[in-house]
Amino acid sequence: MIGNKMLKGVFLVGLGATSYGMLATFVKLAYADTSSQGLHYTPAEVITAQFVIGILLILIINLFQKNRKGNKVIKATSKEIKSLMLVGTSTGLTSIFYYLAVQYIPVSIGIVLLMQTVWMGVVLEMFLEKKLPSRIKIVAVSIVLLGTALATNLFNDTIELDWIGIVLGLLAAASFTTTMYAANKIATSISSAQRSLYMLLGGGIIVLLFALLTQHTPFNYDIFYKWGILIALFGTVIPPILLNAGFPLTGIGLGSIVSALELPVSVLMAFIILNETVNFWQWIGVLLIIIAVIVMNIRVKKRLL
Repeated sequence: MIGNKMLKGVFLVGLGATSYGMLATFVKLAYADTSSQGLHYTPAEVITAQFVIGILLILIINLFQKNRKGNKVIKATSKEIKSLMLVGTSTGLTSIFYYLAVQYIPVSIGIVLLMQTVWMGVVLEMFLEKKLPSRIKIVAVSIVLLGTALATNLFNDTIELDWIGIVLGLLAAASFTTTMYAANKIATSISSAQRSLYMLLGGGIIVLLFALLTQHTPFNYDIFYKWGILIALFGTVIPPILLNAGFPLTGIGLGSIVSALELPVSVLMAFIILNETVNFWQWIGVLLIIIAVIVMNIRVKKRLL
């Protein structure tokens, strides 16, 4: 039977993945809204609001959170802080690339491209560990590629996708792959709130540079209270804390399977709220990608017996 700790981990990872799945829809709604100046919100404004509010909220959580191991308070060392901030730069890049991507392509397609982390992680692991992937991983990657082709309507000649959005979506996936691989190996002994804070600070530096370089109109500060709080909660505060707390309880295998909930939630949100068209074959593609995640982590079954 599954232990209480593992059930708790599944619940935490599931909630975190569901929160991430809602994020892109909120971003798309923010782009469609107009500020008090009568201008549409820019990616720089949306991302800046998310990170500023996210950092403040995580900072508050850290101030009130007691992270103890026995009677000893565990705090990040200067080396761990630098490492987490460095990894956090890829978090900032993921947000930038992903939020830019959904300007050019539907949210339902954007999330499918982001899920290419499944095979990108296999490739990254192969180069870093200098060994060929297992047969199961090769099968899983093949399923992901087929699922992606179906989910993005690649076989439909009448559908035209903006190649800029596709490239940005793949860049977001590459950045997210780096974040996931490194975050699971760095400063795992400190609290998830601490880890999230330092990673956000690293990402915040990249976001600040992006905003300074791309924001050519007066900054619409009402983005902070109109959409910033909502996007920060679902993109910067809730998911990292829940995932960082849940993964140690589930393990990478089971955690990866549960986190795949992000994909159907995001597509469903886009279908219901944004009225995006999602046909039968796209749903089949989404299902195949989820199956691929399960196949890649099939060994986790042994833990549940």
